[in-house]
Amino acid sequence: MGVEAEQMAALAEVARLPIWFGKVDPKPLAGGITNHNFLVEDRGRRYVVRTGHDILVHGVVRTNELAASRAAHAAGIAPRVVHAAPGLLVLDFIEGRTFTPADVRNPGNLERLVDIVRRCHRDVPQHLRGAAAMFWVFHVLRDYGHTLAEGGSRHMPIVPDLLARAGVLEKAVGPIDVVFGHNDLLAANFMDDGKRLWLLDWEYSGFNSPLFDLGGLASNSELPPDAALRVLELYFERPVTDELKRRAAAMTAASLLRETMWSMVSEIHSKLDFDYGAYTAENLARFEKAYAELMAMERA
Repeated sequence: MGVEAEQMAALAEVARLPIWFGKVDPKPLAGGITNHNFLVEDRGRRYVVRTGHDILVHGVVRTNELAASRAAHAAGIAPRVVHAAPGLLVLDFIEGRTFTPADVRNPGNLERLVDIVRRCHRDVPQHLRGAAAMFWVFHVLRDYGHTLAEGGSRHMPIVPDLLARAGVLEKAVGPIDVVFGHNDLLAANFMDDGKRLWLLDWEYSGFNSPLFDLGGLASNSELPPDAALRVLELYFERPVTDELKRRAAAMTAASLLRETMWSMVSEIHSKLDFDYGAYTAENLARFEKAYAELMAMERA
């Protein structure tokens, strides 16, 4: 089935959901690079419907996403889950503005961003039910290596080197504290309703080091070094030591490598209409820069 046919089938499935009071006209929402998303209005209320089944090559298990979404709502940082069925998640629509990388880089937003990340780490696990998922980026990277080899990826000539450097990064990160991470802190997963921030899209969530979310927040929106350092200071509420700075830099590089290899895998497995090749190249260049900066830091 082609991409357009898949979207039309998803749209028809959304329109037939038994939760609607009358006939609805789902409208596709732009921006997703993993799922098809739709906006539905029913009796004057609006909802977002996310469609998509498990994506095992990315470790996405929808029952985990559902549990995290419910817990995040209970923690007050995510919209309410209205309905869930296999391959479908219906959420309250939040009237607001989706963040861009420029919004994340705005110094006036850093405290708000760090606050909601801390609430994710601290408060969401208090409401989480069922089996707990673990997201360890270095396991993810090794698994991606196997997936790329099995799929005959065009990137295989450089994969062994990338995995060797992942091992260097894992050693540099060292022992970790464990929190409940969102693990996909792209700017577009933050929404501002004019009064507060919301955190969206919990498909990669799981227990992790806080440094991964902090590194992802910095790397995904290309925070300048002083802002990335400020994020660490705000989160840990103390001056940043050289050791913490190096460990955070290692995890930031790892977050970029994960985004790179995620895109490599998506090149051969995703059917969505997105230029994964360009996304791979962009993130690989950013990873190389971050890794070189870490190595320079280690030599200093």
